[in-house]
Amino acid sequence: MSSIHRTEQILRPARPVFIAASLLAALCLQALPMGQVPWFPDVLLLVLCFWALHQPQRVGIGMAFVLGVAVDVLHASLLGQHALAYIVAVFWVQAAQNRLLWYQGGMQQAILLLLPFFVVSFLQACLGWLSSRIWPSSLVFLAPLLQALLWPLVRRWLLAPQLSPLTEKERRPL
Repeated sequence: MSSIHRTEQILRPARPVFIAASLLAALCLQALPMGQVPWFPDVLLLVLCFWALHQPQRVGIGMAFVLGVAVDVLHASLLGQHALAYIVAVFWVQAAQNRLLWYQGGMQQAILLLLPFFVVSFLQACLGWLSSRIWPSSLVFLAPLLQALLWPLVRRWLLAPQLSPLTEKERRPL
């Protein structure tokens, strides 16, 4: 009789309070003055993409719009600039959900998310240029790279409360 050793853990359902708290914490990070630095990664975008990927029935395009408008108000930017960018990112993530969830590693998912992160950054730069006629610094395009590098950490942090505890049998060494 052979036993199959499984390294996967079953995820428990995410609590709505934890989802809301993580989105609120990310929104608070966006309100910090460091959020005005052009290369600073958009943490709210990361958390929003994570929940849109793992909990699409709770976090979707409507939530992306509301949080985007809130960031626009916080940054005193063109109303709808972040909202449109967040909607595009969430739509992209939800459209590629099966492909993204196929990869279990955070870095593999991060590589797939590089393109939407760059598209969002470019879209925000274009919308900012349309409103002010000033093209942002090229450092703006460092943010998507930093977001991709942060993805595995954010993913691990947000998945941690959902992981089921190991049973006594799984904790035993062979």
